[in-house]
Amino acid sequence: MGNRLSQIATRTGDAGTTGLGDNTRVSKHHLRVHAMGDVDELNSHIGLLLCEAMPDSVRDLLNEIQHQLFNLGGELSIPGFELLKTEAIVVLDEALEHHNATLPKLAEFILPAGSRAAALAHVCRTVARRAERSVVALGEFERINDAPRQYLNRLSDLMFVLARVLNRMLVNGVAGDDVYWKSERMARTAADPEAQ
Repeated sequence: MGNRLSQIATRTGDAGTTGLGDNTRVSKHHLRVHAMGDVDELNSHIGLLLCEAMPDSVRDLLNEIQHQLFNLGGELSIPGFELLKTEAIVVLDEALEHHNATLPKLAEFILPAGSRAAALAHVCRTVARRAERSVVALGEFERINDAPRQYLNRLSDLMFVLARVLNRMLVNGVAGDDVYWKSERMARTAADPEAQ
């Protein structure tokens, strides 16, 4: 790997193409490149989130997710290859179940807000959704494995849950909460259940 990274500015992409892991070249606008870029962006946002204070268990989980996203990007860069294993999806499912069990049930929509850490987790959630859409779009034209799509789907759900966990983290001895959407219709219904 060291030799591959010894020269960063190769100038091979100046004509608008980029190399895949199997040494083929495609347009930088290719659906596969969009998917790879969205996964890379997601990983970068998680790296930014990791700059925030958080419980060690969440930090360890996010570190593992970064490694799996690197595997996912590698898989996308080599058509027909498999790097992301189904076991990685199981880890997300277990984390979802564990963290969701600690949260109160949602009765209203919440805004992507609250603490800085929670807001960054919501950004990760939305970028994960975009990455998922890119992988689905690629899968309509080329054969790809199921795991990348499934992993991104679960990860976006997990980032929503982790945002709620991070909003409840103690800061100066005080726990926060979600930021709820103030719907005028819902407020009217609460005041007068007969009103619709």
